[in-house]
Amino acid sequence: MSLNDWHKAGWLRPHQTSKRQIRDLFAIVDRDLEDAARGLSPDWQFGIAYNAVLKLCTILVYAEGWRPEKNLAHYRTLQALPLILGESRRDDADYLDVCRSKRNTAEYDSPGQVTAAEAKELAVFARELRADVVAWMEKNHPGLSPWQ
Repeated sequence: MSLNDWHKAGWLRPHQTSKRQIRDLFAIVDRDLEDAARGLSPDWQFGIAYNAVLKLCTILVYAEGWRPEKNLAHYRTLQALPLILGESRRDDADYLDVCRSKRNTAEYDSPGQVTAAEAKELAVFARELRADVVAWMEKNHPGLSPWQ
């Protein structure tokens, strides 16, 4: 499927983003990456790193001219990763779906669901994804890139 197919299915709606919106989302990512390294519980570190990843995927979706509908918005935003950055990112999208579930359990149902190693792994992933998203923005949407 493509993002256009998702739109036809009612999962996405058109969205006109701006350089300012993209800059603000990157500022949230940077704040969250810094906060995820603080001495908080692994559950919170994981949740903060998850938020950074979610915002990075949001940047990708917005830059492509879409916004997810409210139903399953997090899921669809994360699953758009291989549609935008390429099929080689399919395993990353699957990993992020596991993270989404784990974060929801830790946030809403039961504390102590995340290990320190899992929180660190997701934060490392988020930093690497940030670099990839920056490079992708500069190549594919330089007019929206906060660094142009």
